[in-house]
Amino acid sequence: MHDRDSEVLAPGPEGNARAAESEAPAGETAADSHAPSLGSLAVGFLFNHEALHQVGHAAPLIAELRRSHPELDISVLTSSDEQTALIRSNLPADLSPSVSFIPLRLSSAAERINRVARYVAPFKRVAILRSNLDILGHFDALIVPESTTTTLKSRFGLDHLKLIYTHHGAGDRSVAFGDELKHFDFILMSGSKVRDRLLSLGLIEEGGYAIVGYPKFDNVLERVAHPPRLFRNDKPTVLYNPHFEPRLSSFFTMGLQVLDLFAASRDYNLVFAPHVMLGKRRIHASLEHFRVRFRHDVPEKYFRHSHIRIDMGSESCVDMTYTLGAHIYLGDASSQVYEFLLRPRPCIFLNSHRAQWVDNPDYLHWRLGPVVDDVSQLAGVLAKAEADHVSYQPVQEALFAKTIEISDVPSSRRAADAVARFLAQGGPASNAGREVAR
Repeated sequence: MHDRDSEVLAPGPEGNARAAESEAPAGETAADSHAPSLGSLAVGFLFNHEALHQVGHAAPLIAELRRSHPELDISVLTSSDEQTALIRSNLPADLSPSVSFIPLRLSSAAERINRVARYVAPFKRVAILRSNLDILGHFDALIVPESTTTTLKSRFGLDHLKLIYTHHGAGDRSVAFGDELKHFDFILMSGSKVRDRLLSLGLIEEGGYAIVGYPKFDNVLERVAHPPRLFRNDKPTVLYNPHFEPRLSSFFTMGLQVLDLFAASRDYNLVFAPHVMLGKRRIHASLEHFRVRFRHDVPEKYFRHSHIRIDMGSESCVDMTYTLGAHIYLGDASSQVYEFLLRPRPCIFLNSHRAQWVDNPDYLHWRLGPVVDDVSQLAGVLAKAEADHVSYQPVQEALFAKTIEISDVPSSRRAADAVARFLAQGGPASNAGREVAR
């Protein structure tokens, strides 16, 4: 359990100047003869979020679709320079000239509103769409990792667009299975767990989805055998990864108690790396649970401990540095637990809101380890985590296999092939008129 094979290296994105549109690079071969011909469709990869955690779920498809279908007009649309830099840094150099980067910006009026609203609500996401309808309307299809884009059809009238959803995780929260998914024309999903739940809710039908695995894993599989070293000692490292959702997150009621426990401990290292959106806003509101919470700063005293690392939103929070390098997962509602289980290890869950979670599909991941109702129980559960893992590992492996179906073919290639087949067939109409089962 205490393997320490490599140091953490900070990523170094390249510059973010806009690439010029051009033909496929010299030497690029045409798509295989068995692949569908897509003519000159305009396909956009849209990244429209305040944080970077969604990029890894859609960006790997760019290179795969570019290589297999050089006839496509592919553009990458981003709403921040940080997104642009991260995507460029992971796009192969030989393909970069054939992919156009288009920055999406707010209108001046919307920018003024966002200076205040960004600390409270996702105003910018919808405003970006509204401010750039003329650009977005140019495309035949948009590939996106988040669901706000469905407003292009439900509110802004771009009915000709084929909307393709990649998801941005494989978690169990009910919000991941919302009615807005019916506006997508095609949905890529990680495994049968997601498919079965969407089918049961009437949100998808045959021909409107494909199971493709988890494209984010394609760039990290080789790191599994050599996980990053997070601390310069041999103590087990716990990753505390609370969500930002104000009712489900353990941070607002238990977070400082957890930090106190580890500050006083000499037995563990701690990485406190919450969902990146926790640090993006001061006020967190949930329309689903009618709950509002204010996020205070993490007290300075915790930063002074050499065995505690606090990271409120660097790239290490989204590139699996911590989920690969930690030995024990401590969390509540984040889908990152399934990324952690790429290599099965002990998991512990904090039930800060007294959820009746047994047999509730929204808490399916709480079967993967012990559930703690009070922080006073946590030290004892931690002490037994390694020994108790023997009984949880078969459950972890079985649920992971249903959640994320990995094959010998890279997930991003499977996803790109599924998108190409969908586009070549014209795709079914969106699901907007379908009655949703609840």
